[in-house]
Order: sequence, then structure tokens, then C-alpha cells
Amino acid sequence: MKPIEWELSNVIYAKDQPEYLPLPVFKEDDGTVTSCWRLSLIERLKILLYGKLYITQLTFNNSLQPIKPQVEFSTF
Repeated sequence: MKPIEWELSNVIYAKDQPEYLPLPVFKEDDGTVTSCWRLSLIERLKILLYGKLYITQLTFNNSLQPIKPQVEFSTF
């Protein structure tokens, strides 16, 4: 899985942090950010066959932030 730039991307997080992948996002005025990810063919087949998607968040022992996995773009 790889984060990709998309038509609404207006910010790139970790752009100059080589230890992380750059994360293009659409950042809204209220602080909501949405990223777009491209899955490989193998990843798409695994989701189709097993119906599972694992999400890992790095919290650095701070509060866990709400997330909303989805397959189409929409705001909260």
C-alpha cells in the first residue's frame, strides 16, 4: 500500500522526514485530513478473498485519534 497524491491533495506531511513516507492529504479548515492510498494487485486480491484490512497508528503513547477507513471520499 502506498499513499498517493490525488486531485484534492493540498498538504504533504513528513515531506522532509526520510524515516517516514511522505503523506499527501486533503486538509480541511477544521483540521480533518484525508489521504488516498493505492493498493497493489496482491493487496486487492487479499482484501477481496479475506475481507480484512489492518490499520496501524503510531501514537507515541499519546491519545489515539479517530479514523474512518472508506473506499470513497466523503467528509464526516
